[in-house]
Amino acid sequence: MNPAESIGISCRGISALAGPSAVATVPAPRVFCSEDQLLPEAVAANADASTITAFMDTLFGVAPDVPPTREPEARIFVDPPLAAPLSHGLVVIQYRAENLRFAPVYGPNAIARSPRIGHIQVTVDDSPWHWADTSGQPLILNSMRPGSHKVAIGLADANYQILDQEIINFVVPEYAEAHTRR
Repeated sequence: MNPAESIGISCRGISALAGPSAVATVPAPRVFCSEDQLLPEAVAANADASTITAFMDTLFGVAPDVPPTREPEARIFVDPPLAAPLSHGLVVIQYRAENLRFAPVYGPNAIARSPRIGHIQVTVDDSPWHWADTSGQPLILNSMRPGSHKVAIGLADANYQILDQEIINFVVPEYAEAHTRR
């Protein structure tokens, strides 16, 4: 085999390609994506940088330096509070996000990251304040008084802009308090 025909381009090197001429200067390039994966030679032989990048996106998802504008909208899914703890004044709310990773990173530079990162913002009973959480763990509210309550859970980006929100209404039943409130 001619050494010029066995030149491999790693996945990291693909984003550095300048354009069609960069690929065309290498006869029949073989693009390796991992030790056992090879870009089909029919694609590689006639590929320009955008073709190779599109092929890689289908294999591995969007590359970390791709603008997040190509990502689907972030969504939050919230379950009703768990019934057993609720009967003791303990509210446990499970949730999950789609198309967003929870991370304690904030500001305009974080907006450009892909995959999208963010946090939840929680407001209880229409209070004028809220708090942010990046754990991705169930939300736990302790010692809720018996009666009707409302919890708003907003999915926010790194600039605190709400991308999606769900509001959960529930009733905490009467229960014997384990401690006295002062």
